[in-house]
Amino acid sequence: MCPHSRFVRLILGELGVEHDLVEERVWERRREFLVLNPAGQTPVLVEDEGSAVPGACIAAEWLDETRGLALGEHRLLPEAPQERIEVRRLVEWFNVKFFEEVSLHLVHEKAYKRFMPADVGGGPPNPAGIRAARANIRYHMQYIGHLVGRRHWLAGERLTYADLAAAAHLSVTDYLGDTPWDEDQRAKEWYARVKSRPSFRALLADRIAGISPPDSYADPDF
Repeated sequence: MCPHSRFVRLILGELGVEHDLVEERVWERRREFLVLNPAGQTPVLVEDEGSAVPGACIAAEWLDETRGLALGEHRLLPEAPQERIEVRRLVEWFNVKFFEEVSLHLVHEKAYKRFMPADVGGGPPNPAGIRAARANIRYHMQYIGHLVGRRHWLAGERLTYADLAAAAHLSVTDYLGDTPWDEDQRAKEWYARVKSRPSFRALLADRIAGISPPDSYADPDF
């Protein structure tokens, strides 16, 4: 349910890079995981030779540097400096701002706390945090609608990291039943386009013990 990990998974899917998922319960603060990323946060991308790339944005940049050129005109981080600025701005918008205002609260309160021991913050969800996230997500949906009302994709005329970052966060709020799809039709239509891509199939197959998504979660034509 980590939206940042889902962002990297979508990138790997778009690149056609096969990968294995390893569940990491970050609140356990395993020594082996802290060696990979002393910050104790997911995701961490580990190559076969053992090199660790910690953090969603670092992993995204690294994947572009090592594999981006092979995509040609479909490169997920454009070559033009001004276009790269807009993509990076929007990636930060969703991975930082949307995360802090929406997905962090929903995932923590409705999912993670179910599995966390009481001594590290587990227990029943905090309704105030959930209410705040549900209020905040509405203006984010309007902003997505505003962007795609002016462009074909969020950052321009083709799919970029910006779309994958936004869709990754919305995928977890959608799983939890907290995405107000009636807020902006343009945002809903944009998400349907991203959701229909082959890279999204693995996310739509995800299921969390004790938490069932809405029936529309796995439906690309929702």
